Amino acid sequence: MTDQINPIEELQKKAAERREEVKEKAEKKAAQIEQRLLNDQQIARRQKMEALRAQGIDPFGHAFERTHRSGQIRADYGGKTAEELDALNAEVSVAGRIMSKRRMGKLGFMHILDREGRLQVVVNKRIVGDDVYEIFKAGDIGDIVGIKGRVIKTQTGELSVECHEYTHLSKALRPLPEKFHGLTDKEERYRRRYLDLIMNDQSREIAILRPRIIRAIQHYMDSHGYIEVETPILSPILGGANARPFITHHNALDRDFYLRIATELNLKRLLVGGLEGVYEIGRIFRNEGMDLKHNPEFTTMEAYCAYSDLQGMMKMNEELFESVALEVFGKTDFSFMGQQVSLKAPFKRWNMVDAVQEVTGVDFHQPMSVEEALRLAEEHNVEVAPHQHTVGNIISLFFDEFCEEKIVQPTFVYGHPVEISPLAKLDDNDPRFTQRFELLICGCEFDNAFTELNDPIDQRKRFEMQLAAKELGDDEANEMDEDYIEALEFGMPPAGGIGFGIDRLCMLLCGVDTIREVLLFPTMKQRGE
Repeated sequence: MTDQINPIEELQKKAAERREEVKEKAEKKAAQIEQRLLNDQQIARRQKMEALRAQGIDPFGHAFERTHRSGQIRADYGGKTAEELDALNAEVSVAGRIMSKRRMGKLGFMHILDREGRLQVVVNKRIVGDDVYEIFKAGDIGDIVGIKGRVIKTQTGELSVECHEYTHLSKALRPLPEKFHGLTDKEERYRRRYLDLIMNDQSREIAILRPRIIRAIQHYMDSHGYIEVETPILSPILGGANARPFITHHNALDRDFYLRIATELNLKRLLVGGLEGVYEIGRIFRNEGMDLKHNPEFTTMEAYCAYSDLQGMMKMNEELFESVALEVFGKTDFSFMGQQVSLKAPFKRWNMVDAVQEVTGVDFHQPMSVEEALRLAEEHNVEVAPHQHTVGNIISLFFDEFCEEKIVQPTFVYGHPVEISPLAKLDDNDPRFTQRFELLICGCEFDNAFTELNDPIDQRKRFEMQLAAKELGDDEANEMDEDYIEALEFGMPPAGGIGFGIDRLCMLLCGVDTIREVLLFPTMKQRGE
């Protein structure tokens, strides 16, 4: 009996064959496109990758147990002579990226890079054998390798590791840039930070120093009785600072939330709750411009201390900066923005109105109307936006225009007008001003501190002032936070509070003039914009 062919099975078979044919064509086309996109070096590296596979070596490797980093080898053995190292016969296991290679017959030299710097490796064909030496020869700049051997000094006196075992760990399919910092578009350093960290020793050093600076801040705060806490990043209320927010939508609640512009109000709620001294190191988001000092997301440390005030915050600020500088760097003098800056306490104090009078001759201590202040602004070519038509705002604009850039050494500028300080306590001697200071260094604001406002009735009035400013077009003004006012009505102790930018402190301590150097992944324009 003749077998009957099932027409459905026949269709399925043909469909499967067709799918396989389409897949093969697509893979072939993709390979052709990839080949066109590759340059000669990339093609050669892929060929070497396949050659490793043919030898039974995984081009992208496996775990490798190392005993030392380059810095530890330099610390432990750098001061010893070649004879002492020969006698010691110290065996080490290291790993890193090949940064340079050269050969002299049966002797090869390369420098490998790990987190702590470069280390020379000597590969002797007589020691490692022909097969391993061929693998070494085929290695490219950028490949990652593991080396086991003994610590030596070469005839030129360079501390090195004599290779006894050579392990290929990861193939680099793209060549490293020859002169990375010579790129026409310098922003590529920040876009492709991974390359910057490979090629730039200073960038790698800053990346390592930043967490050490943060640890030093924590050491100081913890040792002075503060409790480190975490507060929400998403907030239904815009508050805690004057800033334009990022807005996102919460699907489950079907409402918009702000990414926080400050941690202040939640931290002060914790003072109401009795924690007395709290701090938070956290990410802040402000939907504003980008320049040498500003990035839309940045890191701050905010702290609040019950039973303290503005003077207590000044003392804490001085001690903290000096302590961090000494713990991490062992010094208090730094080069920043082309100036020599000392973080040795105490810092200068400068009243804002006194500063304006000293520089411009205009005396804002005298009572005056908004019209008189606007006339003074016009005479001194100070631009005033419609929502800034208050005497307090004009005082602040005068200071920004004429005084800020004159400050080099750390200076506490205090006595801010009430119109620009919605969360600070009033000055007992002159209610037009508040108990607030900003620390300025080289014309750059580093922190902001208050004697905290704990009067819920006054706080409600300040929020209402902010709402009025928002109606006039100030999209940075605070919103009314009824829950926060309710918290104050339960009683918050007199307190001092401070917030400062971690990024700017890192800039100062690391001696760089742009915030992008201390952020591993700063916000950037897309290529071509």
